[in-house]
Amino acid sequence: MASLHAGELGEAQVSKLHAQKFPLSLALTFEQKEARSVVTMLYEEICRWPRDFRADIAAELAADYAAIYLNNYCNASPQESYWLDDDHLAWQEPMFQVREIYAKHELEVTNWRIQADDHIVPELQFLAYLLGLPNPSEHLGEVAKFLDEHLLLWLGDFSHRVARRCETPFYAGLALLTNNYCETLRDLLALILDQPRLDRDAVLQRLKREKAEPVPVKFIPGGEVSW
Repeated sequence: MASLHAGELGEAQVSKLHAQKFPLSLALTFEQKEARSVVTMLYEEICRWPRDFRADIAAELAADYAAIYLNNYCNASPQESYWLDDDHLAWQEPMFQVREIYAKHELEVTNWRIQADDHIVPELQFLAYLLGLPNPSEHLGEVAKFLDEHLLLWLGDFSHRVARRCETPFYAGLALLTNNYCETLRDLLALILDQPRLDRDAVLQRLKREKAEPVPVKFIPGGEVSW
């Protein structure tokens, strides 16, 4: 899913989607009727595309991709900072927080000016990295924490706005599918770890308190007697 959010669709990628019967081939299945309908809709939309991926379909999807991910025409930024910052600014504190998390695993986003550390693509890639390690069970707690404190704080808002404002069924379906998948994964982790999910509102309130806490200043030149 990260690769589908990462760039415009090409013929080779569309061929893979056909071959894999995406998204019917996903490892997780959904119990909710709404989530299952998204899977069906997205699968039928991909089946509608000819395997040679006609230029008119490619152009339509490319325009919609740009509207969502490049020029913010849909007003649905794919960056965490935008959704959590009071002024809806990108490249804010959440970006530096996830950068520190990546650094603990000796990972970095090299093209952060194009896709910032808190962009949907690196955040999904980081989860895939953790789950792809030799002993993934040892990292399930970290996966759950990252979902609670980062990706799932904003992914739902992003996906639903994209679904309402984008022009193509594919990108509407992809946005909703990504959110449903991550939500389902988090619910399964709660069962596996026998630990409840963190409350989203509580996490947001904690982040606001931490942001509002003043940094103590020990000495300001000229502000007090210094001899």
